[in-house]
Formats: sequence, structure tokens, C-alpha cells
Amino acid sequence: MQDLLTAIGLVLVIEGLVYALAPSLVEQLLEALRLMPEETRRMVGLAALALGLSLVWLAKAVL
Repeated sequence: MQDLLTAIGLVLVIEGLVYALAPSLVEQLLEALRLMPEETRRMVGLAALALGLSLVWLAKAVL
């Protein structure tokens, strides 16, 4: 449970920093996502999921 709360907290910290430091960049990114085909967004999401899982696995395996 501690790891889950830590992970959610880190996600919120990173997202908060992005919104605080570069709000116009977030708007541009959202517009680019709107223009992207659904299948491409799905593949980007799956790639992010795979990268995230790999990083978690690597962190657990090394530490």
C-alpha cells in the first residue's frame, strides 16, 4: 500500500509541475492529441504502459 501511495503521489507531483511551469505547453500537447488518430493514441498509451512497467520492474529488480 505504501508503494502505491508513493507512486500516485509522484505522478501528481510531476503532473503538477508540468501544469505549473508550462501551462501553454499542456494546451499544445492536448491539441496535438486531439488531432492524432485514435489508433495512434492507443499505441502511444500502450508504449507508455510498457515503459512504465519496465521501469518499475527494473527498480524492483535492482533495489
